[in-house]
Amino acid sequence: MRKIVTLTTDFGLRDPYVAEMKAVILGICPDAVIVDVSHEVAKFDVRTGAYMLASAAPYFPKGTVHVAVVDPGVGTARKCLIVETKQGFLIGPDNGVLILAANKQGIIGVREITNPKLMLPHVSDTFHGRDVFAPAAAHLAKGASLADFGPEVRDAVKPKFVTVKSSKGKLVGEVLHVDGFGNIVTNVGEEALGNLKTWDSVGVNINGFNVKTELAKTYTEAKPKEVFVLMGSQGYVEIAVNQGSAAEQFKAKTGDKVTLYGK
Repeated sequence: MRKIVTLTTDFGLRDPYVAEMKAVILGICPDAVIVDVSHEVAKFDVRTGAYMLASAAPYFPKGTVHVAVVDPGVGTARKCLIVETKQGFLIGPDNGVLILAANKQGIIGVREITNPKLMLPHVSDTFHGRDVFAPAAAHLAKGASLADFGPEVRDAVKPKFVTVKSSKGKLVGEVLHVDGFGNIVTNVGEEALGNLKTWDSVGVNINGFNVKTELAKTYTEAKPKEVFVLMGSQGYVEIAVNQGSAAEQFKAKTGDKVTLYGK
């Protein structure tokens, strides 16, 4: 059975970096099927990279190897990780870019990539995507044992964007992503929203802009230019404006605090 390897990066397509990673993977595992999730993650934006990976990963077959390289700390002491989940494997830097997808899929174990035999012969300080992560993915797809890669890790980075705080009838999270329509995707999931015990309306506060609005099921339930809240297709609460941009209205960007409250 041919192995699928996905790639999520902030490299863009102008430079040869993505092609170099693919060449390394195919050089080690010629039968690999490589799928691009996105290479247009905003530069150094770990939150958005984590969101894109977590959104796409659940729809791939079991055993898929996912590589995510949004890595502003490349060349530093941060670890290079392989996360084994109930659905597959996640490979990337220990900066939180893997953790949303890992939590969704159910973490079995985490290992640090330290075995030089499973890297390229020369590892640069600036391109671990090509020299460490791509060969690790290819060797894993080819059948290498997880134990061969390196020691177990029990202290992987868990950034604040994976946590939603709840107190006194409020949920405090943050903006994970602003999509091309201007919809604000938060890190608040369905279970957390249920803790508000609100079934028809919800309050939203972002950057001092406060709105009490309706909970909707589709983008057309609200009137044109009206703010509303819905559970998006990726499983996260979205704040949207019918035929408009919620991001512009709330002056919202990735990382901004979001407060939701009930009646």
